[in-house]
Amino acid sequence: MADADVVRAALVQATWTGDTESMITKHEEYARQAARSGARVIGFQEVFNAPYFCQVQEAEHYRWAEPVPQGPTVERLRSLARETGLVIVAPLFEMEDAGHYYNTAAVIDADGTVLGRYRKHHIPQLPGFWEKFYFRPGNLGWPVFDTAAGRIGVSICYDRHFPEGWRALGLAGAQLVFNPSATSRGLSAHLWQLEQPAAAVANGYFVAAINRVGTEEYGDNDFYGTSYFVDPRGRFVGEVASDQEEELLVRDLDFSAIGEVRRQWAFYRDRRPDAYEGLVRP
Repeated sequence: MADADVVRAALVQATWTGDTESMITKHEEYARQAARSGARVIGFQEVFNAPYFCQVQEAEHYRWAEPVPQGPTVERLRSLARETGLVIVAPLFEMEDAGHYYNTAAVIDADGTVLGRYRKHHIPQLPGFWEKFYFRPGNLGWPVFDTAAGRIGVSICYDRHFPEGWRALGLAGAQLVFNPSATSRGLSAHLWQLEQPAAAVANGYFVAAINRVGTEEYGDNDFYGTSYFVDPRGRFVGEVASDQEEELLVRDLDFSAIGEVRRQWAFYRDRRPDAYEGLVRP
């Protein structure tokens, strides 16, 4: 009999195919493969159905945006969730209405219900990552979603550099946090190996770190993959993905470790919110 505390989870790091239709189809096939291997939840990379167009500032790239959750990609993924029984974390370029665009992740339950959205809070604006040209800062807080695979939170790419979001998700009861990203080679490669494991330790939950892989047509950034799952002790769960090739990772996550770690490393017990008031000042 399977351990009720063990959740088989999956993530996909993928190369850009050149068009949205084939990119979605690729992810659908990976999801079906994950479901056949017993996965209950799967997460995709940042703006998974488009290139990472933020390497340039050109208005033509607003064409990648669509409504969430009413748009065609989410509708298609709702059908995929019903077909496979997977919870799906799907990052998209969201168009709320004219002039209101967000870097968003939709969370779809295993029965196809859209549980809600997370909108990326921290928006970078620097060479290779001109995101303020496209996205407004997120305004939906740090939701944690009760899914068929457990309590799931989302933090997108640049958010991972800010510890407050990780903490908010932990305080809200997250068991697994997905961090879909588009991160290229350079100084961040060192941080990639540090930040998510540190966040997992500080907050006592699992993290799924997902990065794009390969060189894309907009700009010359080389995305280095190396996606992984990390446990509440900051240890990689299985091998880290390739830094060159696309890959599906499927890993067993023992959620019983969360309570064990929080008892042994009593960081939540010993927090001092009364001493942190100054942290919320600009």
